[in-house]
Amino acid sequence: MIIDVHGHYTTAPAALGAWRDLQVAGLKEPGLAPSRASLSISDDELRESIEINQLAKMRERGIDLTVFSPRASFMAHHIGNFETSAIWAAICNELCHRVSEMFPDHFVGAAMLPQSPGVAPASCIPELERCVKEYGFVGINLNPDPSGGHWTSPPLTDRHWYPLYEKMVELDIPAMIHVSTSCNACFHTTGAHYLNADTTAFMQCLSGDLFKDFPTLRFLIPHGGGAVPYHWGRFRGLAQEMKKPLLEEHLLKNIFFDTCVYHQPGIDLLTGVIPVENVLFASEMIGAVRGLDPQTGHHFDDTRRYIEATPHLTDAQRHQVFEGNARRVFPRLDARLASKGL
Repeated sequence: MIIDVHGHYTTAPAALGAWRDLQVAGLKEPGLAPSRASLSISDDELRESIEINQLAKMRERGIDLTVFSPRASFMAHHIGNFETSAIWAAICNELCHRVSEMFPDHFVGAAMLPQSPGVAPASCIPELERCVKEYGFVGINLNPDPSGGHWTSPPLTDRHWYPLYEKMVELDIPAMIHVSTSCNACFHTTGAHYLNADTTAFMQCLSGDLFKDFPTLRFLIPHGGGAVPYHWGRFRGLAQEMKKPLLEEHLLKNIFFDTCVYHQPGIDLLTGVIPVENVLFASEMIGAVRGLDPQTGHHFDDTRRYIEATPHLTDAQRHQVFEGNARRVFPRLDARLASKGL
């Protein structure tokens, strides 16, 4: 199978964005705040939004299944308070669940958490449990910076996050470490903030000893790990200076990287530097980069082509990247597929 572990509902019906605009407006003028019940999106609208977009491109590119979560830039945890995020997360997660119910062979959900700056991560646990136990979601997206580019939260290794990690371990689910919109003008959301966050999350984990406390905790760092593969020697050297174990022991039993890297040399580097068992196929389609690459004539985010063209991967290793690693890192996904005889 070809399993894409990084997909967002970026083509949701316009009514979702319109409802969100009213919710945000209602923070200043409460009379404008919409009720949750006022959002009405029919099954036909959902079906159309998927069939002509994500599903059509999945079929065109030979992708069988996508781990599907709410649109990352829409999470915007810095807006409003915990109640704002709780209602918004519940709505977005429900839509992803409805999509996965309509197209169970092609989509499986991952949850957006109702994070809010200054609010304890434990507040997210009820929504997390609901999504896993009621919706059958197989993972979560964890925002290490709910402030939207100002980094007011403690590092991921801080005990601040431990109640959430304890629940993740109990439920045996991984987290994709994924920030949302940047409200800091210094950081372009997808070109800087996302990649900064990927690199920052890795360095936070390198600096600490989180996985001594949580040896089965699993993080997926997206977008190829930001700067990590390109500067692998720097990180190895920093770990050595900090008297940490070799990175293979210190981090790579718990941290994984996806293939949302949009050119062949980048994928070649990623798969040449990072052990193959730590690389999971993903495209983030339809996402931040949607255009055609004039050098190749193919879409930048058609990442399957890059994996197939990488010269140093064997067929067995490609199978790991396309399917095997995803089933190992997402055990609830593996169980779901096994129940179907796959």
